[in-house]
Amino acid sequence: MFNIIKLNAEDNVAVATMNIPPGSFINKDLTTSGKIPYGHKISLKTINKGELILKYGQIIGIATDKIKKGSHVHSHNMSFHEFNRIFKKHKKIPQKTNHESKFFKGYKRNNEKVGTRNYIGLISTVNCSATVVKKIAEKVNVYLNENTYENIDGAVCLKHSSGCGMNTSGKGMSVFNRTIEGFKNHQNFGKVFVIGLGCECAQISLYQENKFNDDIEYLNIQDEGGTNNVIDFVFKKIINDLEKINSIKRTNASLSKLNLALQCGGSDSYSGITANPALGIATDLLIEHGGSAILSETPEIYGAEHLLIERATSDKIIKKINDQISWWKKYTEINEGSLDNNPSPGNKKGGLTTILEKSLGAITKGGNSPLIDALDYGEQISKHGFQFMDSPGYDPVSVTGQVASGANLICFTTGRGSCFGFKPTPSLKIATNTNMFNKLEEDMDINAGTIMDGINSVEEVGKQIFNQLIEVASGKKTKSEINGYGDDEFNPWIIGATM
Repeated sequence: MFNIIKLNAEDNVAVATMNIPPGSFINKDLTTSGKIPYGHKISLKTINKGELILKYGQIIGIATDKIKKGSHVHSHNMSFHEFNRIFKKHKKIPQKTNHESKFFKGYKRNNEKVGTRNYIGLISTVNCSATVVKKIAEKVNVYLNENTYENIDGAVCLKHSSGCGMNTSGKGMSVFNRTIEGFKNHQNFGKVFVIGLGCECAQISLYQENKFNDDIEYLNIQDEGGTNNVIDFVFKKIINDLEKINSIKRTNASLSKLNLALQCGGSDSYSGITANPALGIATDLLIEHGGSAILSETPEIYGAEHLLIERATSDKIIKKINDQISWWKKYTEINEGSLDNNPSPGNKKGGLTTILEKSLGAITKGGNSPLIDALDYGEQISKHGFQFMDSPGYDPVSVTGQVASGANLICFTTGRGSCFGFKPTPSLKIATNTNMFNKLEEDMDINAGTIMDGINSVEEVGKQIFNQLIEVASGKKTKSEINGYGDDEFNPWIIGATM
């Protein structure tokens, strides 16, 4: 007997849970007319050319040919199809509050934020200072490895390829400045150095605060006498400050101080069935305890944004999301692309055919809590609860914006496999299927494939993720941290002409 999953009563396709050979008996009404790869779609009825294809009870595409009952449904006989979004405005969603006393052990900062890690940050304002911050971080980490500072997680360099050759005003510069500001003030840093060259567009004067803060220092290579001088100078300052940075200890903190970044990468058709809905359960639990969560990747809510908008608590939020999507349509058009170009070859190999299908699975990471805010890329969180942040779908760029907004935890679901990590914020990786989990167990933290295997329910895996989040926030190392990932994923969103 071969199992398939029909996700909604209105669906005319289902998902294969294993490879199904041609001519296989599914049930008394359904026999396969061809091979159905695992994770791919099978037609539950004859679907005529031009007929809409439904999954999750939603439109995921249109038949480009007549599809016989029991056939493989994918890119060869189905394509993207635009449609009018129908949604109930300001859908009433009860906001649950859990008064159970749960805490995590974090690093309390003077600004009342709480870190889940205690790093030393070295931020370049321009590509010209990237080598300097890298060399300082390497030198500091060698010293830390040779000495014991139990409350310091290490030094991390945030280098990138931007900061100059760009307009000094406009959307691109605003996005870049918000990103640097967000990392400069991030709660997972105990000490930060912001280092520029001196002549770039992104002058360090843009980031220097009027009020004195001895935890953040600013330098230009040109002012300090060159590469080796600035490396030695900053290294000595850090060594002198290590006792102070190490003096902060983990103490009990409310879960309201946790800001969770929601990500998926290398998605497959199981993402919207196992890992993402389970992460949605964990998201709702965190929000019930006063915490916050950020869904992002605007190109990957396209086609499902009406379901997200239904949860919006104000017209302002609805307008902002619609404006963000309109901007993306223009942005892709002037770059000779379209939003339906989003599913990658790996996504398609895993059974996802259109952006509509991918988006419907992606938004389930956000659970069912009310949508209380819509943020621009890197905009600081100012409210507790579930919110959406505009960003590309490319994981390093999207996560960079979420962490700039204040995320001090990351949950990353994957169906094809991912080795993602992101310093200074720990990243918990969740596998959508057991086959991949077993193959890449050294990189996966949680196996949501047990849902498909019939071992656990979505709710049970969601609670497992929630409990692991608290453990990771309290210092437990994730697989990506154990494997040393996270030094090279800082990737600010570059918008506009390179001048």
